[in-house]
Amino acid sequence: MEKVIDKVAMVVVTYKRQELLSNLFESILSQTVAPWRIVVVDNENSGRTRQMVEAFSEQIDRLWGKTVVDGQGGEHRVVYLPQEHNGGGAGGYSAGVGKAYRLGAQWFWVMDDDVAVEPEGLERLSKWTDRFQVIQGSRLDYDGGPFYWQYHFIVPMGIPDPVAPAAFDSSGYRPMNTMCFEGALFSRTVVEQIGLPDPRFFIYWDDTVYGYLASKVTRAVQVSDVVMRRTRNIDNWDMGGIRQLNSTSDINRYHIMRNRGYMARYFMLHGDYRPLAFALGTMATAAKEVIRLLAVDRGHLMTGIPKIIQGWVDSRKILHDPDWKPMEPLQK
Repeated sequence: MEKVIDKVAMVVVTYKRQELLSNLFESILSQTVAPWRIVVVDNENSGRTRQMVEAFSEQIDRLWGKTVVDGQGGEHRVVYLPQEHNGGGAGGYSAGVGKAYRLGAQWFWVMDDDVAVEPEGLERLSKWTDRFQVIQGSRLDYDGGPFYWQYHFIVPMGIPDPVAPAAFDSSGYRPMNTMCFEGALFSRTVVEQIGLPDPRFFIYWDDTVYGYLASKVTRAVQVSDVVMRRTRNIDNWDMGGIRQLNSTSDINRYHIMRNRGYMARYFMLHGDYRPLAFALGTMATAAKEVIRLLAVDRGHLMTGIPKIIQGWVDSRKILHDPDWKPMEPLQK
């Protein structure tokens, strides 16, 4: 008999990508076990998305039926959560995890709209929940090949480890000190201890820092079990093997640099901030973004460079903001 994760809520964040969202919905309908709730955060607040979610909810009810009443009196598995404004991925996950938390979820499986879950996704993750509170499943890339994710974070520099081994050992898992909101599963206990994802990041580094904070209170792991695949093709520069440098946007370039200010503030709280090492990491990050512009996004060279510079300037403002405060734990 398949093991069911206790009150697991899938948290999906979407924005103006209805076709991709439709693919994700279809894959959820093929799950071998039923999720307790599926919270769909609509950053667009779109009538079209609302209609899609309503139709999806009807399909879910026919397939698995309603479930136990949640903390706000609902029985439907699908919960639609439109946002008044686009809060980016960070704002969406903060709102979605917060909603699922108030409903009574015990586990949170988070993802964007540009993935599809494997039929055995939840079932494969469930076997690890007796041992770990934070579990990152493996993914397939758009072409069906393995997707390499930098699971080890060099904290003093604030950058992913570019040479962390890709292979798993016989245990089928490895420790990590970061997280990716493209498929991370974490428990209510973790949310109580470190709070909700910080919406101020808007996009980029939000999941990295959330995983860093989670690793401070529990042992976080990535497992070899494949639980999802990417459904959006992204231009990239193949740097050999399975490592790639993907295309991105100017708004991403800005937040990649700006949000290092937030990252540094969280490192300070835990005594992990090393000014010189972090400055070197910032330089390396900026250099990587310039290389990305030259190798993949050459058409954005004239607009991308100013965004990198502005992001760095704004990160310094955050770093020295006397009124900055972290997200508060939810534990009473």
